[in-house]
Amino acid sequence: MSALDASATSFHKLWPSAQAALDGLVQDGMLLAIGGFGLCGIPEALILALRDTGVRNLTVASNNAGVDGWGLGLLLESHQIRKMISSYVGENLEFERQFLAGELEVEFCPQGTLAERMRAGGAGIAGFYTRTGVGTIVAEGKEHKDFDGVTYILERGIRADVALVKAWKADLHGNLVYRRTARNFNPNATSCGMITVAEAEIIVQPGELDPDEIHTPGVYVQRIVHNPHPEKRIEKRTMREE
Repeated sequence: MSALDASATSFHKLWPSAQAALDGLVQDGMLLAIGGFGLCGIPEALILALRDTGVRNLTVASNNAGVDGWGLGLLLESHQIRKMISSYVGENLEFERQFLAGELEVEFCPQGTLAERMRAGGAGIAGFYTRTGVGTIVAEGKEHKDFDGVTYILERGIRADVALVKAWKADLHGNLVYRRTARNFNPNATSCGMITVAEAEIIVQPGELDPDEIHTPGVYVQRIVHNPHPEKRIEKRTMREE
């Protein structure tokens, strides 16, 4: 029996395509959390499907904005993103152009703080205090509080309307396994979405995953998309001189 045979289980979360999974789900003005680091572990098919929905004025929480012509860079080119909440954006010239032209709002967030904001949102934690960013523009407008003589700033947890993430393997109940560095922001993004759509390269039947290898329990995932042949581009190729 095929792992994709819906009749094999009484309850499954598999959708026939990325387009179908997002149809009627995403709307203008939403806050989205999207997994990935550079081009590693990004949900390629879901990003393309999101672009094709035509939704606009999106706020996207993601470590970076992809590159020109790929990943979230596609949504920048189509002017569907109004605001980015990001850590690193140095590989995208269109991002730079829109930011300097006042076309794109940017909330810069230290990388560890962004990961914790997503994790906190998924854990039901409204906010937390951190020393990261104290004395910089990151701290401007945020509550400051001293603990044991040390100053901290208050950061808010992120609770996204929709999260789009990438897994290596998933079962039909939504349990996810990530592959090595492609795990990156995906577990935290998965947990902080009110509705999470996961794209996976391999889909198996419930019970086929070793419980000890599951990184994200299916309770956090509402929809799954099968993408067995993702286009894995290299963000920056460095060659050794002969």
